[in-house]
Amino acid sequence: MSGRVPRVLFLVSEDWYFRSHRLPLARALKGAGFEVGVACRVSGDGAAIAAEGLELVPLPLARHRLGPLHLAASVARVARAYRAFQPDLVHHVALKPVLVGSLAARLARVPAMVNAVAGLGYAFSAQGPRAQALRAAIGLGLRLVADGPRARLIVQNAEDGEAMVARGIAPRERVVLIPGAGVDLARFRPAPEPPGPVRVTLVARMIREKGIEDLAAAAGILRGRGVPARVTLAGAPDPENPSSIPESRLRAWAGEGVVEYLGPVDDVPALWRESHIACLPSYYGEGVPLALIEAAAAGRPLIAADRPGLRDIARDGETGLLVPPRDPIALADAIARLAADALLRARLGAAARALAEARFGEAAVVAATLAVYRDLLGDRFPRPGP
Repeated sequence: MSGRVPRVLFLVSEDWYFRSHRLPLARALKGAGFEVGVACRVSGDGAAIAAEGLELVPLPLARHRLGPLHLAASVARVARAYRAFQPDLVHHVALKPVLVGSLAARLARVPAMVNAVAGLGYAFSAQGPRAQALRAAIGLGLRLVADGPRARLIVQNAEDGEAMVARGIAPRERVVLIPGAGVDLARFRPAPEPPGPVRVTLVARMIREKGIEDLAAAAGILRGRGVPARVTLAGAPDPENPSSIPESRLRAWAGEGVVEYLGPVDDVPALWRESHIACLPSYYGEGVPLALIEAAAAGRPLIAADRPGLRDIARDGETGLLVPPRDPIALADAIARLAADALLRARLGAAARALAEARFGEAAVVAATLAVYRDLLGDRFPRPGP
């Protein structure tokens, strides 16, 4: 290594996403002796990232634009950032950064890259010509540039890994399964249920594929049946996503008494302490949703759509209940069942916490990711001091 401190640069779309999902890994890298940078769109969380001693590289990257001219401009911009930072390894998170970052890494001759796919997302879950074109572009681009002996593809669930292998995006021996971004098991801890009517809470970006409209419809069904359950939505709309639900509509639902809408919530552990059930009826291309992992760590039973990634944490009859995607009646039935049975909620919640401890702890996820770095960097990986 010739005395040079090894350098890692993350490429993500948004600073808030990095802070909520990857900050523990960055801290571990700094502790191991790396210099760490974060290239992303800088909004409200940039100062907090910089305060961690990380080098912030402002780099807007529109998540849902893949026209040839826009793609070429994005790749050139990212390649310039890579040449300036001179990373030994780049870590791309989510499909658009993986595609753009991989092309840029080839141009900038970055020695090693980690491509982390946190679910297959909008491009692989939506229908219609726009989504089909997006899938084709992403698939072709990844097959061309995202593979190689100094590249690894991290997936969060086995089904996504099999899909990537089947599409020829990466050979099986270069696909690594690391289940989720990891949860702070000390921060998210079980607590007794709060008093009052059963509260069912969804934490997510407010986009249709997260099952928001299905949950609102289920809440209306429950109200019609006289089931005393409160349905709470926590999270912000995502205007850059074509499926974003306008805040005006969310506020209208709340005004009609269908749901409670909180907007973004900073203290998520407190929200789970104030809730009885976690719900995510997503038909989006999820990895393993952090919101469900955190709810499981908090000892809350889970209700989720029977989809890849969700069933890795919401195990039917063990840690929660699974329902068919896009089925508000089945969703209402599952909520009513758990709302009426405190003992079942307690049993599923305890098992959810045990599963979070066994598979999804932050320390285990960070250690597994560092092992990937060590495999790629070899003797360039910092050696522990005496």
